[in-house]
Amino acid sequence: MAMTQTALRPFDARALAIDPAHETARIAHALREQVGRRLRKRGIVLGLSGGIDSSVTAGLAVAAFGADKVLGILMPERDSDPDSLRLGRLVADALGIETVVEDIAPALEAMGCYARRDAAIRTVVPEYGEGWTCKVVLDPAFRAKGYNLSSLVVRAPDGEETRRRLPLAAYQAIIAAANMKQRTRKQIEYFHADRLNRAVAGTPNRLEYALGFFVKNGDGAADVKPIAHLYKSQVYDLAAHLHVPDEIRARPPTTDTWSMPQSQEEFYFAADTRTMDICLCALDLGASREETARAAGISEEAVEIVWRDIAGKRKVAAVLHAGPMTVDPVAIDLAAIDPAAADDR
Repeated sequence: MAMTQTALRPFDARALAIDPAHETARIAHALREQVGRRLRKRGIVLGLSGGIDSSVTAGLAVAAFGADKVLGILMPERDSDPDSLRLGRLVADALGIETVVEDIAPALEAMGCYARRDAAIRTVVPEYGEGWTCKVVLDPAFRAKGYNLSSLVVRAPDGEETRRRLPLAAYQAIIAAANMKQRTRKQIEYFHADRLNRAVAGTPNRLEYALGFFVKNGDGAADVKPIAHLYKSQVYDLAAHLHVPDEIRARPPTTDTWSMPQSQEEFYFAADTRTMDICLCALDLGASREETARAAGISEEAVEIVWRDIAGKRKVAAVLHAGPMTVDPVAIDLAAIDPAAADDR
């Protein structure tokens, strides 16, 4: 668990409280053990998105290894919010880490990412083309009832917006094309990690890690995931302790995948991140529906809807976390990753 104290009874939002200084020291120690002694790597490489999760992960990497052993990679593409690049540089400057900029748009163009996505969109909105923008969102009316049905939102060059319910085939094709962005970014991260003999740090928080809000072999791929045990509110607590710039701490969580602005709640989660944190924590600690509703400030019926959504998304996460399956078991000597066998690099 991310909390350093025992669970409170009755349950309330204080169950999410952590000691940021202690947690930072604990994570930094774990990173030195995992990266330095077990993986025998010399530091950390990570993608910087200008968001809170990657900023905190970068700060923790600096706490573990020093700024000179951390490389931040800025990977804009055609649909990226220009603020992402600026804020990524802002946190890198604040932490004193080196960065490289890798524009992945040409690679995505060559692989047909945009063309494949646009072709799928035109099966729903035939006039979609040059100058249009888009995003995929959960239908709010159905989400309020606990169902995840997605719609496509497009904006014409004249500013007019259209919303269309997505048939399964179109939805799958659009998401498959979007996932190419995450997998291309990870390929770039591992190139720099290999050339520097460093580990790749993933940046999912507990909500994303436990509920499957990541792309398999994309942003889900990493050697270490330093904040995967932390609820989103705890990530913000660490951000203040690590002196992440105020502008980044005040920025709402986004996917930064679509050409239209889009929140994580719009795309994936059943509620805002504070409510999701409380409901997931309560579920993890075995709190009652009544206690959870009181802590989150929502009805018991709403708690049940969120919990049902969490249960469904945990099934998705289980598939995403699963490794390759073999016909027969193949013995792997995991004991070879032995802390005592590594030097102190």
